[in-house]
Amino acid sequence: MQVSDVIKVPSLEGCTIIAGESGLNREVLYVNMMDAPDIAQYLKPNELLVTTAYHLKDQPALLAELVQQMHEQGCAALGIKTKRFLSEIPQQVLQLARQCSFPIIEIPMQSSLGDIVNQILSKILDKRTNELISAIDVHRQFSEQIMSGKGIDKLLISLSNMVNFPVILLDQYSKPIAASIYNRQANTIVENLYVKDIVASFPDASFFSFSTVHDQQTYSVFMVYTHNKKAGYLLIRGEIFPSDHATMLTIEQATNVISFALMKENALTQYSRRVKNEFFYNFTEGMFTSDEEIMNRAKEFSIDTSKHYICATGKMEGMDRMFGSYTQNQLEMDEIYQYMEEELVSLSLSTHLFTRGDTCIFLFGKTDYDLEIISSLEMIQEKVELRFDQILSFGVGNLVRDFLHVRDSFKEAMDALETGRLSGKKGFIQSYKTKDVLELIRSMPKEDLLEFYDNVLHPLVTDQEDDTLLHTIFVYLEAHCQISETAKRLFVHRNTVVYRLEKCEELLGRSLSDPETSLQIRLALRIKKVLGI
Repeated sequence: MQVSDVIKVPSLEGCTIIAGESGLNREVLYVNMMDAPDIAQYLKPNELLVTTAYHLKDQPALLAELVQQMHEQGCAALGIKTKRFLSEIPQQVLQLARQCSFPIIEIPMQSSLGDIVNQILSKILDKRTNELISAIDVHRQFSEQIMSGKGIDKLLISLSNMVNFPVILLDQYSKPIAASIYNRQANTIVENLYVKDIVASFPDASFFSFSTVHDQQTYSVFMVYTHNKKAGYLLIRGEIFPSDHATMLTIEQATNVISFALMKENALTQYSRRVKNEFFYNFTEGMFTSDEEIMNRAKEFSIDTSKHYICATGKMEGMDRMFGSYTQNQLEMDEIYQYMEEELVSLSLSTHLFTRGDTCIFLFGKTDYDLEIISSLEMIQEKVELRFDQILSFGVGNLVRDFLHVRDSFKEAMDALETGRLSGKKGFIQSYKTKDVLELIRSMPKEDLLEFYDNVLHPLVTDQEDDTLLHTIFVYLEAHCQISETAKRLFVHRNTVVYRLEKCEELLGRSLSDPETSLQIRLALRIKKVLGI
């Protein structure tokens, strides 16, 4: 309620605005009646003070100090019975009130301050009650739209009609997911904000507004929360004033209902994702009894079995050293992986996302293998590092022309990812290279492989520092026997590498520069990987 509405109450009949007429739009939320020298420190913003000015009758000049303090504290107005104890208000006070647009109301002698306070409070309470009743009706209307399956779009259309502005719902990454206008229009509006780098600088506040210089358009933004977590933004193309409580309550009800709808959608998405992950796990582990069952299950998840596919697996560096609980870490990984999937879909790439522990699996539907997938993964790495400060590495398998062989591409991607990690790389994209030697090793009897492994690496395996020495030899051979590159990948001094290699040669009794020795060690290390020892 504004000051202009307050002066219309019956008890203020005959009152006069003697200064600050331009401030009649100030909002009145409270009303107070006091006559004390230190009254200013007890006042609140948007409060109307009515007084007889008894404490100022001998020092009317102090009234200017009271007006200044009330203005600085954001009070609404000052009502004075000027003919009771204060014969007139000094001109300097009136001039100050006009400069500050702070209304001063002259109250007639016959008016009772008690009646004024009671009637104004009653009017404020009546207005608040009507606003709350209206908010309940709006909440019921929005809830019925969601419960009846009409969706968030229908809710936004209803909200747009109530506030008389277009409304767009953005996700937590500021991408439009629903709107009261056509999708093309909504995308254009948001894209313009992206171009001006406005969306990226949204503050972490429940409500804020801004104006764009290029088109002089004002936008109001309301945060949408789920479980105390930012779930998105409600972008209104128009200015919403905080003093318009009815509109603010209407929008608040809309954000509440939207948050419940988003939580419902998220729960369904999480369930679908869990079932989808279980299918891919069972598929890659060979748990299905027939190819027909695999194809039928794949169709349930909208996987086109006639396409050619490439599998890529990714893992974030340092996630195993995170300090949060397992649940917190998993939620953070899920959020990052969901963001990655949405980014790839926005590139019009036919992509299916699966997760397995801390590993994400992308299944790209392609007709031919080209650099588009590699460039897309590079873009994902950059965006994830920029937004989440996480370093992501990928292994990429080969193209398979039959969905049933996707498990082969998956294993190749996992091998490529593991090879890159063992080599000491970070933030890499490692493509799979056909390892004929590995295939040969897998075809040999386990007893023979163990015997060969023991004969070649037995001196290192029995040493208490075997893990360090074996890893050093592996990286050294992968780095083409370059000591500097090996030290760089291991994050140690090159002298440390030299010392470790010399110790290896001492234990083995052979020189690592000997081609036959290096070949045997390479084979033994491959056997170690295949056997998992």
